[in-house]
Amino acid sequence: MSDAKSSTILVIDDDAEIRYSLTRVLSSRPYRLQEAASGEQGIAMVKKEPPDLVFLDVRMGGMSGIETLQHIRAANPRQLVVLMTAFGTAQTAIEAMKYGAFDYIMKPFDPQKVLNLAENALKAHADLRAVRDYKPSINSEDYKEGIVGAAAVMQEVFKVIGQVTASDVTVMITGESGTGKELVARSIWKHSHRSGKPFIAVNCAAIPDNLIESELFGHEKGAFTGATGQRLGKFELCDGGTIFLDEIGDMALATQTKILRVLQAGEIQRVGGTETIRVDVRILAATNKDLEEMVKAKTFREDLYYRLNVVRIRMPPLRERAEDIPSIVDFCLQNLVKQRKARVSKVSPEALAILTKHRWPGNVRELENVVYRSAVIAQGDAILVKNLPAELLAAVGEDPAQAVEAPPAVTSTPSTPFAAPAQPAAAFQALDAALDYVLAQLREADEPVMKRLEREMISRVMKAEGGDVTKAAKRLGLTKVALAKKLAEPAV
Repeated sequence: MSDAKSSTILVIDDDAEIRYSLTRVLSSRPYRLQEAASGEQGIAMVKKEPPDLVFLDVRMGGMSGIETLQHIRAANPRQLVVLMTAFGTAQTAIEAMKYGAFDYIMKPFDPQKVLNLAENALKAHADLRAVRDYKPSINSEDYKEGIVGAAAVMQEVFKVIGQVTASDVTVMITGESGTGKELVARSIWKHSHRSGKPFIAVNCAAIPDNLIESELFGHEKGAFTGATGQRLGKFELCDGGTIFLDEIGDMALATQTKILRVLQAGEIQRVGGTETIRVDVRILAATNKDLEEMVKAKTFREDLYYRLNVVRIRMPPLRERAEDIPSIVDFCLQNLVKQRKARVSKVSPEALAILTKHRWPGNVRELENVVYRSAVIAQGDAILVKNLPAELLAAVGEDPAQAVEAPPAVTSTPSTPFAAPAQPAAAFQALDAALDYVLAQLREADEPVMKRLEREMISRVMKAEGGDVTKAAKRLGLTKVALAKKLAEPAV
């Protein structure tokens, strides 16, 4: 690895305050630091003298971060780029990894995370010198993923999706029922070079064993009773595209053998036929079963397991990413409004707290169902506690008869953390009580109380304003420069 003293880091951002904050953090290490105020300027600097690492903002005036990333990687496929964003969306994560970003970091910055990321990237920079170039696809795509999640476990899922789209590698998607495995498969397809060809999903558990071969491979006339004509199977219909075999753990051993032949030779035969038919199909598979145990029990072919399990993506259950529940609820409500299935576009804080508290054994599918049911019966424009299913309230220890709601004026969408109370006097009384509790908790803390409170307040306001330093500074009553300096200060 190159010595830190000789490592050059370029920061590309059209916001001078962000550049100042980031370079100040990085200056604590012996790096050579450079700055660019636009994507165009950054590209020119990279072409003239490639740095060891680039920190690049996603949202900039003029050329966007994703466009800049594409140009940088086209000019130098080995260039390591870390994207900076205030919005941890599925689209950002997948696009970042698809176009070859090393990683991305969320605003506001945690100084230690920035330094750790820079160190890891520079180590990778040294390792990349020994490997061949990788040129990611740079086709532009713009569509909705349908997968919502800013939790760390979901960001890892998005990264792997981005990494597997450039090839035809077989992917095994695992996870409990209702976690969104088919959404992952569709996202892989939409970002791949096969996106212009069919995507066909087959639920292996829903098709009887005596019909699944005909469903997948087709049949000839007279192949069995009721086969009155020739029929093309899913693999022929999907030629050139992607087939998603959901719940593949429920597939019979005889059918597994034929799937293995498709993977090995790209060939099928219709039921009752003798002609060998070539097909070019990418296979994605999913299951909620433990295939390793099934292999040991001889109920799933070991050779097929290894063919399918080239890359594995584990979809986490909703209970492992409870912080995503408000965003998923909001996403569901906006979809219902767009589809004109409901007019409800909000959820009360009390109802949202209960939704976040639930364990969700049915995962995202169960949450979507509850939101839909609650929205349909809601009388106003917001879901209230009384609109939630009684069984859900009972599951979280709430008595439906005793459930009370705050005044309607306090209801807000999940994305509005600073909703104003109906009566300011009551708000200040609540604030006094909260401060008493916080001070009691911090009485024995080593960190100065005011410093701790200030840091927490800045973090919350920055998050509420989507990482916009100008808006956050105005809300906090600070200048942009003053806020930038405070953001750059390391945590005690």
